Amino acid sequence: MEIFNHNANVNFLGLRKYTIGLAALLMIVSVGLIFTKGLNYALDFTGGISVEVSYPQPTDVGQVRAALQKHGFENPLVQSLGGSRQMSIRLQAKEDTSDASAAGKGGATSATAADKVANDVLNALKAETPGVTMTSHSFVTSAVGDEVKSDGSVAAIFVIIGIGLYLWMRFERRFAIAALVTEVHDVLVTLGVIALVQREFDLTVLASVLAVIGYSINDKVVVFDRIRELFRSARKAEPEEILNRSINTTLSRTIITSLFTGITMAALYFIGGPAVEGFAVTMLIGIVVGTLSSIFVASPILLWLGVSKKDLMPVSKENPELARRP
Repeated sequence: MEIFNHNANVNFLGLRKYTIGLAALLMIVSVGLIFTKGLNYALDFTGGISVEVSYPQPTDVGQVRAALQKHGFENPLVQSLGGSRQMSIRLQAKEDTSDASAAGKGGATSATAADKVANDVLNALKAETPGVTMTSHSFVTSAVGDEVKSDGSVAAIFVIIGIGLYLWMRFERRFAIAALVTEVHDVLVTLGVIALVQREFDLTVLASVLAVIGYSINDKVVVFDRIRELFRSARKAEPEEILNRSINTTLSRTIITSLFTGITMAALYFIGGPAVEGFAVTMLIGIVVGTLSSIFVASPILLWLGVSKKDLMPVSKENPELARRP
């Protein structure tokens, strides 16, 4: 199945000055948004109170959220736990609270306050639906959230570096550099969009950012593999021609893969519920950014780094210099 002609000759590299410039601008803007507006960290990172309750009959998440908001609890995050009777309620923490009730509406500073808030939550739900019981509650400190932030950042860095080392061994140094630059671009732009719209950043979003890194490199490896194949089979083609041909021949595959993955994420967003909305939205952003960078950013960087036929020819054990000659 092909959307674009396999033998098309669209001059993508001819736009490289504009596409690289735009990519650099997006990275700068994204860094600015992250440092100025910041990410809207959820309870997983800022700390707060988690309460799990059980209903005597099936209940809608929206009804639980409405009941809490009616009794003054601001921005409660309500999720179902494997069914329609078990609910998880998370309340954001704030500093400088004078009583436990105020803590429940946004802040908690101690386990005692957490106990009081958990009881307030239960009473609010019982006022709307008698028979609700609390199964457990816990207090997450901001120190734990800071540790999660640090571990998540380290994980993302190690993933990107690991991908770079793998591509260095599989292809060549220039491919690894191009991949590292575009991966950093994809992550920064994705985070920049999240910071711009102030979507809540929780553990599911962090997981989707790591998934974006893996998904993005998949497209680039397909293009890189075709570049190596065409360099080895072509006799006198120029690097720019080889890179253009590689993008054109893999374009249908790239678009189809991104399209169907995007459809899956859209279904997850509309049907999966609030628990996976953040994951789906972040993946959708990452799919768009990663697909465009595979087409318009990775190959221009390779050309700028001076990739050539001799760099990709297999090395002969008997005469390495002779094997590298074009």
